[in-house]
Amino acid sequence: MTISLFAAADLANILLIGGGIFGAIIVLVLLFILGNFMGLYIKAWVTKSNVGFTDMIRMQLSNIDYRLVVNEKIKLTNAGIPIDIRELEQHVLTKGNLVRTVAGVINAKKASIELPWKTAAAIDLAGRDILEAVRYSVIPKVIDCPDPTKGRATLDGVCHNGIQLKARARVTVRTKLDRLVGGAGEETIIARVGEGIVKAIGSAASHKEIMANPNLISQAVLNNSLDSQTAFEIVSIDVAEIDVGANVGANLQAEQATADLRVAQAQAETRRANAVALAQENAAKVEENRALLVLAESEVPKAIAHAIREGKMGVMDYYNLQNLQSDTGMRSAIAGIGGKGAQPAQSG
Repeated sequence: MTISLFAAADLANILLIGGGIFGAIIVLVLLFILGNFMGLYIKAWVTKSNVGFTDMIRMQLSNIDYRLVVNEKIKLTNAGIPIDIRELEQHVLTKGNLVRTVAGVINAKKASIELPWKTAAAIDLAGRDILEAVRYSVIPKVIDCPDPTKGRATLDGVCHNGIQLKARARVTVRTKLDRLVGGAGEETIIARVGEGIVKAIGSAASHKEIMANPNLISQAVLNNSLDSQTAFEIVSIDVAEIDVGANVGANLQAEQATADLRVAQAQAETRRANAVALAQENAAKVEENRALLVLAESEVPKAIAHAIREGKMGVMDYYNLQNLQSDTGMRSAIAGIGGKGAQPAQSG
């Protein structure tokens, strides 16, 4: 009986010691956790940032840098921007840049620019520089048109009178934060402004109008709402430089005249070649006809002899024919035609 009592007492002592050790471990773990979180918790509590131990433990278990999130939450609270800490956690989990996003929202608040947290987070996740966007919302940005880094120094247009003008403009834009996600960038602004400048120059009757009042270009471009569907608002368009280029109209007319001359020369050469070919063909026909005439004339004496033999022609008829030929040859000689082939009359 005594042994049983001692055994029970030893078991109770063992359980008591084990419970004490387990409790000490729990206390040490709690102290360790509190030691890690206590400083941030007190800092958040003092700034009324509404961050509890459970929030920090949840972030620790989610593998989120809770110190970063809590510090950024404190910055937002100090700036008077109420944002739930879970939204900050979500931005970190989606690989967003929390520090720059918070800084952008705070800068927008200081500049009296409305920038909701969801919009700022979307801008950051879209790959845009949120700080640069806020800065250019406050201080407008100047864009060169055309972009000199693209290898083109001026925008060239031709007026109605054929004179070329070379212009360079500076476009002042302000970032529109609500259109930054999905809106077109600087390249679109440069392209649209360049198109508008070339169109304005081409619409002018004379280059003198543009040279006398370059604002005609700015007014024509601004009236076309070139900043629609872009991330910017065009504040102003200033023509920084405008020079007179080549007389494109005269050059085109000269080139057209040269081309017409070449066409006319080619056509004349074709006609000359056709005329030469026709002359050679006619000469060949003349020679052919002469050969036929000589051949026919050679048959005349034979026909006369045959007629005399047949009694169809007398000797007097032959002499009369000879006299007629001589008379015809004489008349031709007197007239200057020539009596080629004429023979003098033969007396009987």
